[in-house]
Amino acid sequence: MDIVEATRSYEKWLGRQTKIVRPDLRLKHARMAESPFIFLRATFYRWIQLWPTVCPTIADAPVVLAVGDLHLENFGTWRDVEGRLVWGLNDVDEAHRLPYTNDLVRLATSALLAIREHHLALPPRETCQAILDGYRAGLECGGAPIVLAERRRWLRQIALNDLRDPVEFWGRLESQRPATGPVPHAALRLLMPVPGLRYRVVSRVAGMGSLGRQRFVALAEFGGAAIAREAKAMIPSACAWANQESSPAPCAGSLLQHAVRVPDPFFEVGEKWIMRRLAPDCSRIEVAELPKKRDEVKLLRAMGWETANIHLGTRRVRLAKDLAARRSRWLERAATDMAAEVTQDWRQWTRLIRR
Repeated sequence: MDIVEATRSYEKWLGRQTKIVRPDLRLKHARMAESPFIFLRATFYRWIQLWPTVCPTIADAPVVLAVGDLHLENFGTWRDVEGRLVWGLNDVDEAHRLPYTNDLVRLATSALLAIREHHLALPPRETCQAILDGYRAGLECGGAPIVLAERRRWLRQIALNDLRDPVEFWGRLESQRPATGPVPHAALRLLMPVPGLRYRVVSRVAGMGSLGRQRFVALAEFGGAAIAREAKAMIPSACAWANQESSPAPCAGSLLQHAVRVPDPFFEVGEKWIMRRLAPDCSRIEVAELPKKRDEVKLLRAMGWETANIHLGTRRVRLAKDLAARRSRWLERAATDMAAEVTQDWRQWTRLIRR
């Protein structure tokens, strides 16, 4: 099965799980041709087909409740119940039980692709080592959430630099097309600050891996300023498609519940919808928009640390022991091999789109 056949098969399965927004899916197909980095973000279904074959010596590692589609842009900020800015995992759509090495290899692969596209300046070896150092340190201390308060000023500066301009942020949301079809009003109302608040609903076009799924955003005014709540269609991980699971169930809720984490009080995973607050300070951090002055080693270590925070939610799994037994540079070799596979698929997809 090549990338074209895999995409057709996955999207046929996707259509049985949820209603597909066809214009958004066509946009996804076009954007997949932009670069290998974007292609990687959009095609976790293909990754989960390839990586056990390309990396067989590390695919038998201990299994955890994993992120699945971890990559450089799967990190962002939110506010906790104390109003503090928290940095960490931003997307849990593809959560599934996988070898812990999957998340590390996918994160490192995205970093190598970002280096080739000049978004990062570190050498590949130093990049992979930084991720592993952060992951190992997180395991050894039992994990700790990354709260951007009086500590970690360097990461707070990166996050604040990326916070969207409020005028531009709200203008972009306001310009989205009005929602059509059945809207999950009950789910949206649950996250409103007060009962009975009037709002209007738009359909949001966002993401890459989830582009093509329904996204509804309720826009309202509260306390003299704009607020927004999003409902994104919830489906099982693409792992269920790859494994031909007959009765797949989403794992996102369990991952968030058990991870070492300061919760986002507005992030809820239901049976049919993933709910969250949208705001300029609750956003994904994009590598292309990172400040020019940043410590990339520290940033990658933080990503490795947060990956450990997620994996530590799976109890009684001896991750540190397995990690210590692995050969040096195993992550770099695996990420290099996967980057080559992703690039090969991207080239095939690009030729198809151009025709």
